[in-house]
Amino acid sequence: MRDLRIPLMGLLMLAMAGLCPAADRFSNDVRRQAFLRALERQDAQYDPAEQMIRGEFSSPGYHTTLKGGTVHRTRESLEYAVALLDSDRSERLPRAEAILRRVIALQDQDPNSNTYGIWPWFLEEPLDRMSPPDWNWADFCGVQLLQVVVDHSDRLPEDLRQKVRDSVLHAARSIQRRDVGPAYTNIALMGTYVTLVAGERLDVRDLFTYGKQRLQRFYDYTEEMGSFAEYNSPTYTCVAIEEISRMIRHVRDKDSQDLLTPLNRFAWRHVACRFHAQSKQWSGPHSRSYSTLLSPETLAFLQRGVGEDIKLMPQAQAWESLDAHRLGAECPTDYLSGFRDIVVPRLEIEAFVHTRTDDPDTIGRTWLHSDFSLGSVNLGDLWNQRRPLVGFWQSSGGPTAVRIRCLHDGYDYASATLLTVQDKGDVLGAVLFATDRGDTHISLDKIAGATIGARDLRVRLQFEGVVDGLTLPGKAELHEPIRFASGPIEGVFSYHSAEFADLTPRVEIGRDSEGAWIDLILYHGSSRPFDFNRIAEAAVVFTLSIVPRGTMSLDIDPSVHSSIESELTIAGILSPRQKWIRQRRNAEMLFLTIPTKPLTTKEQIAASYGRVGDENPWKIEDL
Repeated sequence: MRDLRIPLMGLLMLAMAGLCPAADRFSNDVRRQAFLRALERQDAQYDPAEQMIRGEFSSPGYHTTLKGGTVHRTRESLEYAVALLDSDRSERLPRAEAILRRVIALQDQDPNSNTYGIWPWFLEEPLDRMSPPDWNWADFCGVQLLQVVVDHSDRLPEDLRQKVRDSVLHAARSIQRRDVGPAYTNIALMGTYVTLVAGERLDVRDLFTYGKQRLQRFYDYTEEMGSFAEYNSPTYTCVAIEEISRMIRHVRDKDSQDLLTPLNRFAWRHVACRFHAQSKQWSGPHSRSYSTLLSPETLAFLQRGVGEDIKLMPQAQAWESLDAHRLGAECPTDYLSGFRDIVVPRLEIEAFVHTRTDDPDTIGRTWLHSDFSLGSVNLGDLWNQRRPLVGFWQSSGGPTAVRIRCLHDGYDYASATLLTVQDKGDVLGAVLFATDRGDTHISLDKIAGATIGARDLRVRLQFEGVVDGLTLPGKAELHEPIRFASGPIEGVFSYHSAEFADLTPRVEIGRDSEGAWIDLILYHGSSRPFDFNRIAEAAVVFTLSIVPRGTMSLDIDPSVHSSIESELTIAGILSPRQKWIRQRRNAEMLFLTIPTKPLTTKEQIAASYGRVGDENPWKIEDL
């Protein structure tokens, strides 16, 4: 009897554990209750008629032709289904099953189709009506379905279990067929997770081999470049950390695990070296960001990662998430100091793209002071997801941000190029116009013949966040220094030169309840064409300085002058070139040479260079 009792007791313990597996899913009751609150909020968005999550339409402005109304989202519906399963409540299981069946049916599962393996964003807009379909949905939706495979397959009916398995494999094959390179950071990692884990868990050897090789390729590329190609992105660095964390949890292959640990350290260092604790903002420059100020969701992600000893927000709030409990994202302890208040000012310099040739590297410079941060990238563009020059500080009512933009009929113009030279809180910059990119997107809506129609075109210094205490003059003129002050900082901004299609630009200062701006209006009037292949000169030169309040000289007037660069032809490019020099008191001069004729992006970079004193800030080995 004694020999029998031990196995029986073991079976009883396993059975009891099976009744409450959620106890293992959540490390404490605070986190479990936070998860349930997030799940209850999502319950209210469920549409039982369509068996999907519904909500008001929103989009980044591309891929979809929809303009408004109520929509049912595929990705969010799958996230909700996984959360329903994670709740381990038997009464929630039928809803999860219904969602899985509904959304899987929307996937293109025809291997001969051009959209094989992907989903539409919305139930209301099938793949053949999207403009164009988003191939990333194989990755995003595949990740969610793999959570079902890993943790919940045994709870599903056999036919649905097979549908989930088949759907994951269709998504993985789509990802394999597309074969995104390592420069597309978040999708490169997400697709690696889907193919590697699907290959392991579903015993598809060639898929596992592909995923493993893809992870090695990403690791090698990142090590060679010195950074993520989608550098310092509040949106996608978090996605990268999430997918690395998922792989650490779910990948069984030891060789792959040996790559994931250093990748996790690298990603967290990327964040820690630029976090501005006083304003609780992620300092720039940002390669991709959907909002200038840090979203509550991103701040919550960071709070979960750094643990309870650092207070960015209440723990109960930070864990209100459908999937935080299954990620396990954790900041290495030796990087936690980066999330504490800044005491000693420092300049962070990082090569985001190291060319290892004579061409300029892509280099970020971030000045972190207890009162503010200011970050810029030397070579950037002004697509609406970019923040190539952005500053942050904490005002009395919350955080405030400042950034540079170029607007075409009120929307960010992706063919505007930004070049900068920065030292501490001082920037010398130029906005140029490229002939080979898109209008609202850098590539999806390429401009035919380098010609746009425009009713309005302007460069803008934008203030966002809390602007109630921001002081600005009522008006200003070109070449005049424009002083501003807000919270702990004061600054000065100047448009020093504005050449555009033989027009006469003017400066306008404005504000409303949501922000404030200093605009250089290049054109405003009835719609007219601008052919950048024919425009002889189009360039805007500016300076920006931010310092702690009370430390700026009362008679400050940025001493900036220009000369014609004697070498008009460089790398076979014929264009007028200007050399701009910013002199500073008790500091080295800033130099920026630019071509003023609109050129291709590659030609603009080849014809430009910067200096801080005798230092070349555009080559990492010279710093």
